[in-house]
Amino acid sequence: MNLRQYISRLEAAGELVRVAARVDLRWEIAEITDRMSKSEGGGRALLFENTGTEFPVLTNMMGSERRMSMALGVDSLDSLTRRIDSLLHEAMSPKNTLMDKLRMLPLLHDMSKWFPRKLSSRGECQQTVMLGDDVDLGRLPALTSWGCDGGPFITLPMVHTVDPESGIPNMGMYRMQIFDSRTTGMHWHRHKTGARHFDAYRRLGRRMPVTVALGGDPVYAYSATAPMPDNMDEYLLAGFLRRRPVRLVKCLTNELWVPEDCDFVIEGYVDPSEELAVEGAFGDHTGFYSLTDLYPRLHVTAITHRRDAVYPATVVGVPPMEDAYIAQATERIFLAPIRLAVQPEVVDLTMPTAGTAHNIAFVSIAKRYPGQPLKVAQGLWGAGQMMFNKYLLLADAEYDIRDAATIMALLRRLDTRRGLLFSEGVLDILDHATSTQGYGSKLAVDCTDIDISQPPVPIRVPGTASPAGGVELFNTAYVERMGLLILYAEREWRESVDVERYLADNGMAGMKYVVLFDRPAAGNMRDEDLLWLAAANTDPRRDMRMWGDTLIVDARSKRPGYGDNPPRFPNVATSLPETIHLVDDRWPEYGLGEMLPSPSRRYRKLWLSDGAEW
Repeated sequence: MNLRQYISRLEAAGELVRVAARVDLRWEIAEITDRMSKSEGGGRALLFENTGTEFPVLTNMMGSERRMSMALGVDSLDSLTRRIDSLLHEAMSPKNTLMDKLRMLPLLHDMSKWFPRKLSSRGECQQTVMLGDDVDLGRLPALTSWGCDGGPFITLPMVHTVDPESGIPNMGMYRMQIFDSRTTGMHWHRHKTGARHFDAYRRLGRRMPVTVALGGDPVYAYSATAPMPDNMDEYLLAGFLRRRPVRLVKCLTNELWVPEDCDFVIEGYVDPSEELAVEGAFGDHTGFYSLTDLYPRLHVTAITHRRDAVYPATVVGVPPMEDAYIAQATERIFLAPIRLAVQPEVVDLTMPTAGTAHNIAFVSIAKRYPGQPLKVAQGLWGAGQMMFNKYLLLADAEYDIRDAATIMALLRRLDTRRGLLFSEGVLDILDHATSTQGYGSKLAVDCTDIDISQPPVPIRVPGTASPAGGVELFNTAYVERMGLLILYAEREWRESVDVERYLADNGMAGMKYVVLFDRPAAGNMRDEDLLWLAAANTDPRRDMRMWGDTLIVDARSKRPGYGDNPPRFPNVATSLPETIHLVDDRWPEYGLGEMLPSPSRRYRKLWLSDGAEW
């Protein structure tokens, strides 16, 4: 299935809308897509047919559970879990008799079909070729998404590299800022395989070949994001999901191989001897800007594409957006391997959308002995990309961790003196709350051995309260359900807010948790917005303290460089007011039905400055 065929399937299923009106690549498409992404159920995919270039732009193509399932060729994501469970059970079961071994033959035959195949001919992706002076990245309809982005970015690149020592290929997804007609940034983090390959080429004193594919079967883009083990070919996963091999063709100016049916191919190299380039800022999937930093340059030697190419793009920002549904697929696909290879007592795992994939995870376990939750937490924090997790809640297998009411009932009855397990370790490079990039504290919340049928401890919160200690407002919406009191402080108080004084002066007692936000968050923030802010803006050890049996959490923005705060603090990624007004005025032209309000109106209240950072 190529991208054109996928678009046809989306359209036939009522999951895509074509936008014929001329739209601007700079900000306008992103604002429209953001509104659609945050509409009920993820809205629909958008095909912008008039972009001012020769190519249409497709966004939000996997931005719902249904479209994610369609992209992977399944009726439901849970069916993938069952398929992988069955596969692993069959593959790992003892083979003691001849009949046991014979029963493996059909499975081995099926597995042989998953491995990628190299073709000797050119592919559809090479129908049009630009070499040498004809190379022009400006012909691509790359998007500039948010008001403080450093420029246009390629946001769904499937980046191909190869280990120069082992020869093992890798495909990852790392955003690419377009610097000029023939160079881009290459934003691979130090934990990623691409960065490891880069280090190997630098040791060898050799240029590093890099090829970027765009489009083709949507399963390729998913596989590029998947947390595959090192040295395992992502196209093997794509073959497994499609039940057929990925057909590869050799690039024209380097020795790398790409799918023959993708839409665009960008070939080039990275020179490890060059000085690194300033890249960013970029409104990222965390909902905040990832700020300017130094990354390698990609020098483009060729661009090829299909004659009928469609340019795929994703827009990331404050959740929920398309990446949330990609994360859901990863949950279901990798649950079985986690059970098998890492933590067999794990029954279920889910990563709430508000956690932007890394920050929050809920796990249910079959607990059999004391200390097992801590063992599971430590094991998961050492397992692949789960090492980036910051907040981990563990519950008994009898509870549905996907049910918000159940999670709140468990937290309402948690013994905060026993159930909070602090640790330290690797965090996502994009975690802006930690003072050391890529490293900080973690918190596991042990909610095992809790009976939610038992009545909770009473909480005393008056109907009104007087401001004290810099606290101006309070919110009791979660007091009875989970023992949570939300407070709001004026920004000018910053480090001098005295939460304990506010609670004591107003006779408040019995709360399990008190979370302090900046007062602008007291506006029309949704429940999930507050959870997103609390997880993103905190380092557990620095921003949490006990007051009796009450856990106090400082979830405010952090003044850069003050105390143990990070040296830089980013703004929330939003559209500019003029972009919001433009899209409001033009909405009837887009053919998208009733106007969807701009989410950026809500989030701009959180801004700390007029730039990407405070």
